Amino acid sequence: MRAPILRTLFTLALLVHTPCAAQDPGNPLAEQVERLVRSGEARVVAWRRDIHENPELGNREFRTAALVAEHLRSLGIEVRTEVAHTGVVGVLRGGRPGPTVALRADMDALPVAEMVDLPFASKVRTLYNGIEVGVMHACGHDNHVAILMGVAEVLAGVREQIPGNVLFVFQPAEEGPPEGEDGGASMMLREGVFDPMPSAIFGLHVWPSPVGQLTYRAGGAMAGADGLYIKVVGRQTHGALPWGGVDPIVVASQIVMGLQTITSRQTDVTKAPAIVTVGSIHGGLRGNIIPDSVVMVGTVRSLDPDMRTDIHERIRRTAEGIAASAGAEAVVRIGLGAAVTYNDPDLTRWALPTLRRAAGEDLVREGVPITGAEDFSAYQEVVPGLFFFLGGLPEGEDPATAPANHSPLFHVDEGALPVGVRALSSLALDYLFDQARGISQDH
Repeated sequence: MRAPILRTLFTLALLVHTPCAAQDPGNPLAEQVERLVRSGEARVVAWRRDIHENPELGNREFRTAALVAEHLRSLGIEVRTEVAHTGVVGVLRGGRPGPTVALRADMDALPVAEMVDLPFASKVRTLYNGIEVGVMHACGHDNHVAILMGVAEVLAGVREQIPGNVLFVFQPAEEGPPEGEDGGASMMLREGVFDPMPSAIFGLHVWPSPVGQLTYRAGGAMAGADGLYIKVVGRQTHGALPWGGVDPIVVASQIVMGLQTITSRQTDVTKAPAIVTVGSIHGGLRGNIIPDSVVMVGTVRSLDPDMRTDIHERIRRTAEGIAASAGAEAVVRIGLGAAVTYNDPDLTRWALPTLRRAAGEDLVREGVPITGAEDFSAYQEVVPGLFFFLGGLPEGEDPATAPANHSPLFHVDEGALPVGVRALSSLALDYLFDQARGISQDH
């Protein structure tokens, strides 16, 4: 396919959407930040291309982590490495006392063979759970890493005037660790990533929406994602004599239908959407043998923490009750995955003026709930957080048909990069300056 145009200069957008320092009472460093964003743009693009061409899977981000650590050290930032296997944590201590704010980027790629025609396309292949696979930054984490490296450079350039500290979190395995391993945000927390403890955390994710558009949502922004396992235990018999046993296939079918009534008839959909999906059913070996058991595997998505708990209870009750009515047994296990990505409403409301200055009034919009999941939610369970989306749709592509994240054709227009650097830099500085003034929720 034809390579999309890579707008590395982003000159027009800067002229139209660059924030005006004179109109920014919250951050007195706005003019300096803008100069640093512009001067570092080429380096951010270069980092992004280098990381894109050399992707690494979760818990194996050795090269990426080394690149990040070297860059942070070159800026005089305190660095810890090998946090949750390959995570890198940097602490920039400002020249004035104050609180700490955290910024996060995820580093891992996906087991996807790239199909985008780029001069820096990935050709990497490696083993994933024992299978040889292609590796690609199909979710755009290469952009996240490069953006946060750029933010570190910007904030290091004004460190003496910063009232507080900035914690840079470069996280491995957001997409999940390999089989049999631990990893991701929860492991980062267990290994003390929040040292010093931040008062808030911000993160972003590239998305196939117009270049430079920032999309936010207060409250449940992305779904909690939990694994569902149900084993229906019956009693084996001949297929011609079904009354001689208990048919777990029929029971499993009834359970699948029963589970759908949880979200369609038992859940208040005006509060938040939810999904219960059975994606795999296995049972039996021959057409004339009713088996002993059937195993079903699926996923549960929810956007409200209380609804999440309620749906889990209803799943157990539904499956166990239907099975018992047929003389079978249902063994239900729900594996807790990423929690609901819950954007603190007060923090989100506070951040809107900053986001509008960073991207331009016409490029900030409220989004709809997303049923995909993000382990950024683990940090939000400890401190207030805001996770938002950065548009990077390549020129000429239709948002309705453009390849989405995780596609082998997914690609991000590099014109989004300076907007991401400006947004995270401004959020960190605005937050620290407002905290120093004691007006953290009203700017």
